[in-house]
Amino acid sequence: MTVVAGGFSGQGRPNPGLPRLPTPPSGWPIGSYDTYEGAQRAVEHLAGADFPVTEVTIVGVDLMLVERIVGRLTWGKVLGTGALSGAWFGLFVGILLAWFSSQTVSLVPVLVGVAAGVLFGLTFAAVSYLSTRGRRDFASASQLVAGRYDVLCQPRNAELGRDLLAKLSMRPTGGTP
Repeated sequence: MTVVAGGFSGQGRPNPGLPRLPTPPSGWPIGSYDTYEGAQRAVEHLAGADFPVTEVTIVGVDLMLVERIVGRLTWGKVLGTGALSGAWFGLFVGILLAWFSSQTVSLVPVLVGVAAGVLFGLTFAAVSYLSTRGRRDFASASQLVAGRYDVLCQPRNAELGRDLLAKLSMRPTGGTP
């Protein structure tokens, strides 16, 4: 099970283990991995060995922004996407209008909301695409990746962590940690 924690806690108080401002990581390196999956596997191994993982940090080094091209943009795709996103937003607004406007059930506000959403979605998509003047006729997905991922640990437990990760590296790959 993977749990991803954000910068906010449920009670409105900051997590005591996280710095409030961007802070360089601290600790001694106990492992280095080519992929995030490898670093995550190492931390999972430490957690399985009852290691105090709250003292561990995964640090991405040599960051890169990777933009993968997912397709070519055409007027049909741009207008279709604009109409669809406008319709969803219009449906949402129409449902809210229908809910708050009267005591009786009426689809008129919903239909008006969808129609207006499609119209605005088409307009904004067309203006946006036209403003690029053909300089960006493709769709892409961006991802921030690192050249390597270092696992750091606070000095008091670094030697133990390094020993545990050395045992992990001696295991045949493909098995469970």
